[in-house]
Amino acid sequence: MVGFDEGLTVLYADPDIAADQFKQAMSSSVVDDDFWFPPFLREYVQAVLTLLWKLKAPILQPASPATLVARTLQNVLGSTLQDYTFVDFCSGAGGPTPSIERKINAYLQHETKRQTTLRHGQLNGHASTNEEEEDEEEEQGPTAVDFVLTDIHPHLPAWRIASKRSKNLRHVPVPVDATNAPKDLLQLAGTPSYGNTVKPQHNKKIFRLFSLAFHHFDDELAVRILRNTMASSSGFAIFELQGRDLGNLFTVLMLGPLLYMGSWYWFWGDWGHLFWTYVLPVVPFVIVYDGLISCLRTREDEEVLQLIRQAVEADGEREGNLLEGWRFETGGQTHTWPGGKMQYFVGVKD
Repeated sequence: MVGFDEGLTVLYADPDIAADQFKQAMSSSVVDDDFWFPPFLREYVQAVLTLLWKLKAPILQPASPATLVARTLQNVLGSTLQDYTFVDFCSGAGGPTPSIERKINAYLQHETKRQTTLRHGQLNGHASTNEEEEDEEEEQGPTAVDFVLTDIHPHLPAWRIASKRSKNLRHVPVPVDATNAPKDLLQLAGTPSYGNTVKPQHNKKIFRLFSLAFHHFDDELAVRILRNTMASSSGFAIFELQGRDLGNLFTVLMLGPLLYMGSWYWFWGDWGHLFWTYVLPVVPFVIVYDGLISCLRTREDEEVLQLIRQAVEADGEREGNLLEGWRFETGGQTHTWPGGKMQYFVGVKD
């Protein structure tokens, strides 16, 4: 039986629920995905997307979108957060993953210190034995979790830089197809030739992340990705920063003026980026155009659940078998006032 947390609206999937505008948008490609789009311009666009994940505009944003994602994972996974290795699919230039890794591991470190302080307080008044001290060290365990960057087109220069900044951020240096992820994914991540060796963590479960990525897949591809995800991982999360409503469309339109006002500061010294922003404004055009298409392509919760059911049927399994033990949680939160919303769909196999 598919489980839903209390307080959530139960999702009833309808094969015909997709609106005409959604179907039309799915047949339209975003410029950044097109094969003819020059790689150097794609790098500039991805640099902007990474910036937008980390940006916290005064008054308009209560927290950066990356912070909201980290908090969502903390709230949904709770005490099981340390049980997972988080694998980000379709990472692009890195997106929010390096920021999410830092925030989640800072949170875990804080929680470990808090629990240690409480234990020391409870031991006050009597001397602890060596055996008690050893037991305490075992209970504390590791205070950090690993994050892994992957993509069908590895963005190695940016990933190497990000991986060097954190021992808990790694990357797979070869193409990874989300429809058929290799079983030795963790061993492939950060191979010695790229300067960051991974120790196989057989006790860790895989949790897949799709950050601002899932709307890029048409229904057929999305079904294949979900089928592989549910067969080879213990959890997944789909995060989108846009949706099919006027508030999100307005927020995307405002990105154009925002980039004109701030790019000189954010990308000072990258003269190519500034040229393609101010002289020939390709970068802001692509950000806004692709953003509007992405709004229309973003799926509602019911539509994601319908794809999950199609994935189960396509696998030749009865729905109750493959979905047994899975629970789904959905929600949203404002990331930019007044209309920018972060939406999430999280699946966890208990």
